[in-house]
Amino acid sequence: MVTLSRSKSIWMDGEFVPWDDARIHFLTPSLHYGWAVYEGMRAHRTADGTAVFRIDDHIARLRNSARVYMMEVPYSDEEIAEAIVSLVKENGSQPCYIRPNIYLGYGSMGVSLDLSAARVAIATWPWSDYVDRQALARGCRVMTSGWRRNHQDAIPPQAKATGAYINSCMAKIGAQRAGYDDALLLTDTGHVAECSAANFFLVKDGVLHTPPVSEGILPGITRSTVMTLAAEGGLEVVERRIARAEAYTADEIFLTGTAIGVVPVASVDDRPTTSEGCGPVTKTVVEAYEDATSGRLPGHADWCTPV
Repeated sequence: MVTLSRSKSIWMDGEFVPWDDARIHFLTPSLHYGWAVYEGMRAHRTADGTAVFRIDDHIARLRNSARVYMMEVPYSDEEIAEAIVSLVKENGSQPCYIRPNIYLGYGSMGVSLDLSAARVAIATWPWSDYVDRQALARGCRVMTSGWRRNHQDAIPPQAKATGAYINSCMAKIGAQRAGYDDALLLTDTGHVAECSAANFFLVKDGVLHTPPVSEGILPGITRSTVMTLAAEGGLEVVERRIARAEAYTADEIFLTGTAIGVVPVASVDDRPTTSEGCGPVTKTVVEAYEDATSGRLPGHADWCTPV
């Protein structure tokens, strides 16, 4: 859980609105039916100042999510990118978390939604650690959730829809109340999908294994970044179905996501990985990812958009 720190402004439909005045009507349909899509993005500190990481890829996924839910985005990708950069500047040009949201505006009610009423808002706030630093040092403890990941024939998992994340919340809260850091969700066939809000990687004999998008996972931007960096570093990356029990005999496991970055896993269902935390492959991936987000990685300067 992230405790929000106030910023100066929130961008709403083309205007900067003071933080406390950024409100929507109680009868906004998205509040009642969960019909909204969003992105989680970050601006990082680099040698040349603050820069938004992979802004174009995040905006493309935001637009694709809106398409899945049949929402017409009333701004171009360029206008949204400009709004994000302008908002980060407005709020002090510091490293921050960025949350664009496309939702349905006030004016109608009922499950036959007025999809033409799309509104756009963007918030940024100062970033604090999403994952406990001790968990990063020792590796997080994960348990298999009794809840299965949303089936792709029920709720499209490739789109970041607000309502779909009840599935993640149920799994995460259940794991934390049981004394674990996160929950591993399985597919309807019992294969590994992903954690509550992070993609899953398993290391065995120096090879990275991760479930394919066809297993109903979110196509993560950090996941994509890590796969690219691993391949460039000479690591083999295999996308395939992963049986639950494979996690019990892994050399290393790590999770990826914009909020968490790259986080090692120490154990799954109380079965420790061989490395019991941040193993050598995970450490290499962590360092490469930190180089990429801070603009230090040669060949990927286009991933960092200066503010």
